[in-house]
Amino acid sequence: MSLPKTLAEDVARNLVMVARLIDEDPEQAYAYSRIALRLASRVAAVREAAGFAAYATQKYSEALAEFRAARRMTGSVELWPVMADCERGLGRPEKALAMAGEPEVQKLDKAGQVEMRLVAAGARRDMGQIDAAIVTLQSSELASHSVQPWTARLRYAYADALLEVGREDEAREWFGKALEADKDGSTDASDRLAELDGVEFVDVLDEEADTADTSDTAHTAEADDETGTASESRDEQDGPATGPAVN
Repeated sequence: MSLPKTLAEDVARNLVMVARLIDEDPEQAYAYSRIALRLASRVAAVREAAGFAAYATQKYSEALAEFRAARRMTGSVELWPVMADCERGLGRPEKALAMAGEPEVQKLDKAGQVEMRLVAAGARRDMGQIDAAIVTLQSSELASHSVQPWTARLRYAYADALLEVGREDEAREWFGKALEADKDGSTDASDRLAELDGVEFVDVLDEEADTADTSDTAHTAEADDETGTASESRDEQDGPATGPAVN
C-alpha cells in the first residue's frame, strides 16, 4: 500500500514467484527476491521474503540481515526462531541457544514457541549435547494427542534424537507417531521406519528398465549368433577359395 500502483504490482508479482518456487527451485526464488528487494527495500514483506529465499539457499548471513531488517520495520518477534536457526547455520549454536532464553520467546504464539524449541534442541545437538536435546524436546506439545501443524516435525525430531543415543525401540515408536501426524509429507518418517525394519525399497521403473536392457542385450546376442551361423553356412556351401580370380 505504500508503493505507487504500478510498482506495487511489479513487486507483488516477484513475491508471488518467490512463494511458488521456494520449495522446488530455491535458487530461482532467490533471484526473484533480489528483484523485489531492488524495487522496494523499505517494505517489510519484501525484506522477509528475501530473508526466507536466502535461508532456503543456505545464505544464512544474508538471511539473518534481512530478518533483522524486517523485525526492525514491524516490531514483530515472529521471525525470532528462524533468526536463531540462521545462527546455527553460521556455526554459532551457542548464540541460537542464548536466543531461546530471551524474553522474545514468551511473546511468540504456540507455533513459534514449538519452533524455538526445535531450534534449541538442534543447537544442543550441534554442541554434542544429545541428552540435553532430548530433554529440550520433551514438552506438553510432544505428549499431546492433538495433531497440530508442528506435531509431525516435533515427534520426528524427538525420534531422531532417541535414535542417535541408541534407544531404537523408542525411536521406532516416535517415528510411527510422526508418520501418523504427517498429513502433508513434511518428514521422511516412513522411510526412517522402513530403514529401522530393514525394508529396502526398489524403484520398479528402474527395475523394468534394467530388465528391458537385459532383454535387448539377449536379443542382440541371439541375432549375432544367428548371423554368425548363417555366415558360416554360406562359407561351407561356397567352399574355400582355391586361388586368385582369373580375368
